[in-house]
Amino acid sequence: MQAPAAGRSTYAAAVPVQLRPLAPSDAAELSALLVANREFLAASDPDRSEDYYTPAGQAQSLRAVAADHAARRRAAWGIVQNGALVGKVSVFDVERGPLQAARLGYWVSRHVNGRGIATAAVGLAVGEVFDLVGLHRLEAATLTTNVGSQRVLERNGFTAIGTAPSYLLVGGRWRDHVLWQLTEQDARG
Repeated sequence: MQAPAAGRSTYAAAVPVQLRPLAPSDAAELSALLVANREFLAASDPDRSEDYYTPAGQAQSLRAVAADHAARRRAAWGIVQNGALVGKVSVFDVERGPLQAARLGYWVSRHVNGRGIATAAVGLAVGEVFDLVGLHRLEAATLTTNVGSQRVLERNGFTAIGTAPSYLLVGGRWRDHVLWQLTEQDARG
């Protein structure tokens, strides 16, 4: 999976962002961004080990992503605005065969939240998934209370397909999530 082309999303044109593949060399910068946003992200992020927030933990994770990226099973990109890393978007759990689907995850730093950056970044990632990876369906899940993330998905053509009770462990509790999908046919209009 390559880095998505700039300008794929209509929001990318209005909100200039780029996606760049993350590598183990990005571990310290990504770790610092995660630590700075730990409290902000805790409201919607799955429970994580303490090691996750360290440069060593991020380096280990990014090495695994690089291996999976080469095998076309997963990809992770840094969301970059004005040359600075401000978030991350990931495509994971790629399943081939008759399903041809993957899951999408994303987050942006608190200091840029609500400015259309996540919307633009997701639009770029959607283009990558359908244009270059050749999948049929992209899936995402949001907390039922995370209206901002739901808007990101809606603006990128995703459709809510139901609610999954006790879907993900967030803040020490199993939390309900709205499930979303975008098929290649829907993405292409």
